[in-house]
Amino acid sequence: MSSSHLSKGSVEPPRQDGLLRLFSMQFCPFAHRVKLVLKAKQVPHDVVNINLMVKPEWYLQIHPEGKVPALVHGDKVVVESLDICDYLDEQFSDNPLYPAEPALKQQDKEVIQKIGTAVEAFNKCLFGNEVNTPDEAVTVLLEALQPLNDELSNRGTTYFGGDTPKMVDYMFWPWAERVGSIALKFEQKLPFSDNHIPVLLKWRKDMRNDPTVTELYIGPKAFWKIAECKIRNEIPDFDSVLCA
Repeated sequence: MSSSHLSKGSVEPPRQDGLLRLFSMQFCPFAHRVKLVLKAKQVPHDVVNINLMVKPEWYLQIHPEGKVPALVHGDKVVVESLDICDYLDEQFSDNPLYPAEPALKQQDKEVIQKIGTAVEAFNKCLFGNEVNTPDEAVTVLLEALQPLNDELSNRGTTYFGGDTPKMVDYMFWPWAERVGSIALKFEQKLPFSDNHIPVLLKWRKDMRNDPTVTELYIGPKAFWKIAECKIRNEIPDFDSVLCA
């Protein structure tokens, strides 16, 4: 695993035959999705971190747009977090993260699509200029999160996946882990009440204790350091964030 973020002038670390390689950025929530699935399914792999602000020339031959995540499996390259996670679940049958029944699997995929609205709300609150107070942030977030709260409530289970986290849970978690960065932006706790999305708030606490989530946890403070640089149009020092 490359702990440092490789940039221009670097060379790709040698690959090991038969070992999957994930190209990532340590704080990217989309790459986080893939890490969660790889860890949950116990798929052997290594990780190479990319400096997305000063991308290595060689990486553009792997992903022409220079984005992360990208997964290399033998001669195959898979990009986009949802496509990678679906690919991993299909290729590695141990610990399946989707239901076996096609109808239930399709239902989970539809719920995952709803997560996109929550991601948009998160980005609007953290990076946008139109959300200026904690109260406004809560209003924006609740509108996006209420359907997910209702979905989990209707399922009547601890996790979207049942008694244990599965694909929907892991696809949603990276933003649930980072939502505290919005409070850091406003320098005060977001005014959620006990009546606001209670099922989803309990889910978030339960997810925090999942061994896969715990092992890969970075938290909102580290993410906020990266986000703050983006807001200020500064280039973050990716490698020093967790050491500060």
